[in-house]
Amino acid sequence: MSLNTPVKALILHATGTNRDLEAARAFEMAGALPEIVHLNQLRRRERRWEDYQILTLPGGFSYADALGAGKLLALDLQAFFTEQVTSFIASGKPVIGICNGFQALVKAGLLPDSKHLANNHSAHRQQATLTFNANGRFECRWVHLAPVSPHCLWTNGLQEIIYCPVAHGEGRFVLPDPGDAQQLAQQNQIALVYAQADGSPANGVYPLNPNGSILDIAGICNPQGNVLGLMPHPEDHIFPFQHPRWRRGASGGLGLHLFQNGVNFIKQ
Repeated sequence: MSLNTPVKALILHATGTNRDLEAARAFEMAGALPEIVHLNQLRRRERRWEDYQILTLPGGFSYADALGAGKLLALDLQAFFTEQVTSFIASGKPVIGICNGFQALVKAGLLPDSKHLANNHSAHRQQATLTFNANGRFECRWVHLAPVSPHCLWTNGLQEIIYCPVAHGEGRFVLPDPGDAQQLAQQNQIALVYAQADGSPANGVYPLNPNGSILDIAGICNPQGNVLGLMPHPEDHIFPFQHPRWRRGASGGLGLHLFQNGVNFIKQ
């Protein structure tokens, strides 16, 4: 792709989504041309999937979390856009789901493993879930994230700890078999983990790990490495002044680098 050709990022909007503007700004700061597009615009073919190089499922409360967080958005993806989303992923284009978007990707069966979709477009199967926080409360706080997977294009090469907020009541990543988490680790699919400020493991300690996710998982990627889902909101820390202790001289931990990785991958 030519360096002069704009990288177009599709910010998928559903009724109730409320973090699309922040996601769009993050991609704009990263050098992309973002466009917020409602699901119905895609259904009516007013916008075309093939015109975009990046897909983003932003955070919020899509469909007011009816039937569970992200569930109805996941059903939309399965019912109306299976072929398009499958082709988008199979082509290697970057896809990111943040908070509610992560929930939708998991419940649509696109994470943690979407390889089976290449052979059967109707084979969506939910393999994991994001359920109620271990403490049973909505968590709104800033957390430290350690990038751990060089396999994921979104986190590849990131050295600095990301510092950004979480805002969710259902963010605890759960698998049917605890051994599956070790398999994700062996396959380099654990992209981000909750950590201490110096990057050392959170070891499940609250509030470093705000929801009780197994192995401190904050974000995972698919086997191909182009689809990332994460619960925290890196789009809420793209400017230094957004740091909660900015006026006290604190800085660093920007989430912007994550979005720059996605855009630079297309520009290569």
